[in-house]
Amino acid sequence: MSGEAGAPANSLTIAPRSRIVTTAEMQAMERAADAGGHSFATMMARAGRQVADEILLRYNARAVLVLVGPGNNGGDGLVCARELQAAGVQVRAYLWQRRTEPEADYEGHYQALVAAGVATARIDADPDLAILAEWLRCSVVVDALLGTGANRPVTGDLARLLAAVNAARAEQRFQVVAVDCASGLNCDTGAVDPFTLRPDLTVTFAHAKRGHYLFPGAGFVGELVVSDIGIPAALAADLYTFALNPGMVSSWLPSRPADSHKGAFGKVMLVVGSEQFPGAAYLSCAGAGRAGAGLVTGAVARTVWPLAAGRLAEATWLPLPVVDVDGVQRVIAAEASAAIAARLGGYDALVLGCGLGNAPATRQLVADLLAEQGALPATLIDADGLNCLAQLADWPARLPAACVLTPHPAEMARLCGLTVAEVLAQRWELARRMAAAWRCVVLLKGPYTVIAEPGGWLAVLPVATAALATAGSGDVLAGVIGGLLAQGLAPFQAACAGAWLHAQAGLRCAAELGVAGVLAADLLPRLPLALAALQDNRM
Repeated sequence: MSGEAGAPANSLTIAPRSRIVTTAEMQAMERAADAGGHSFATMMARAGRQVADEILLRYNARAVLVLVGPGNNGGDGLVCARELQAAGVQVRAYLWQRRTEPEADYEGHYQALVAAGVATARIDADPDLAILAEWLRCSVVVDALLGTGANRPVTGDLARLLAAVNAARAEQRFQVVAVDCASGLNCDTGAVDPFTLRPDLTVTFAHAKRGHYLFPGAGFVGELVVSDIGIPAALAADLYTFALNPGMVSSWLPSRPADSHKGAFGKVMLVVGSEQFPGAAYLSCAGAGRAGAGLVTGAVARTVWPLAAGRLAEATWLPLPVVDVDGVQRVIAAEASAAIAARLGGYDALVLGCGLGNAPATRQLVADLLAEQGALPATLIDADGLNCLAQLADWPARLPAACVLTPHPAEMARLCGLTVAEVLAQRWELARRMAAAWRCVVLLKGPYTVIAEPGGWLAVLPVATAALATAGSGDVLAGVIGGLLAQGLAPFQAACAGAWLHAQAGLRCAAELGVAGVLAADLLPRLPLALAALQDNRM
């Protein structure tokens, strides 16, 4: 990926098993693999064996109950049961709508299971679910009832079965392992049926599915393992949605040799803060420094400068003239744009907007700065910068070449002229479409933040924690991405890596402090620890 925000999509290399696919895409790849000689039977055998291996690896599986449904998902479950039996585990298989007569027994999996001595029962021969209740006294339940293509409401015997398992789980405390996806989870929309079992582990095949990363479905995944079932990687070459992971992010970070100096790690200026939001100046500037930028300069209202500088001694500062707003507060005066532009020449990145306010003078300041678009370094626009942007005519044409926008859903709604509900209903598609239309990187915040770039790539951040749901958290994120831009990362990689680091700092806060009561400033000392963990991943 080049430093241009509009670099072509195929210039980014993403490992096949990091990609996220729709049900239709997955089915097309399976058909293509089968036509190419890698049969459905081989894929099923590998899938069932992979699930069994993951169970043996993770759990002291003394007794396992496999819930078997129709179709390939149930077939995977039968193979899994046979593999577990061969490994010495006590296994039982409980069948729902699974045909077992020889002509319908695909690859003879059911007969092989019976021949191996595995006890089986059918729900239609267990009207009071007494057998199910007895067999639920186990350590692991494998959910192989419905596969990725299922999207109808759960009713009838299946509803009774899942309700009984959910009720027993509260007392028995067994682990649940989902084959490909939890039964009742729509793998395209993330919708979840009320009867869905919440798994501790999901073993999916070839690629993760959309519903694994879309809430509420993302809450019905547990640990997600993507297993290789032999589908050629080339079949995913034209699929441009993927999940971030530490190995990927660490590969994008710049090296930091021992003989470095501060100039080697870039200079970032942040035009941020106002009397109403002075903390935004501190949090964003500190975030840039904690992300490793060599020099951080806060361009702030003169009245905010003593507060920010008194708390962050390491930054340099550009105090700016202010103007009164309704006699209540003061914001940066529009004419300050000239002083900012005069200093920007030596900087590698610009962060614009955190806590600026939305007064007429602020909107003019944003407009005047963007008028210098050809002279601007890599630029991130956040918060009030976005709100000001949305009120400017033809604003996408004003964006500099290397630009990152970081809206939350309400800010995205203003930029697009939509309602927040409309944004939330199409987060992935909207981010990708707008990144292409605006020719910039769009980071759309939320549980499982998404990052899109003009060439078509969409990255999903697989982290959601209430520890980040706190005022000022977005200011830290903007500073982190700005700090990475200053170090030379291309806009898309900087946005992805910044989101990852920010999320990992949030997870550390949740683990150390709890999810309630975390302050945005708590993220700051944990950012270098998250960076160090990524560096360790490279070694």
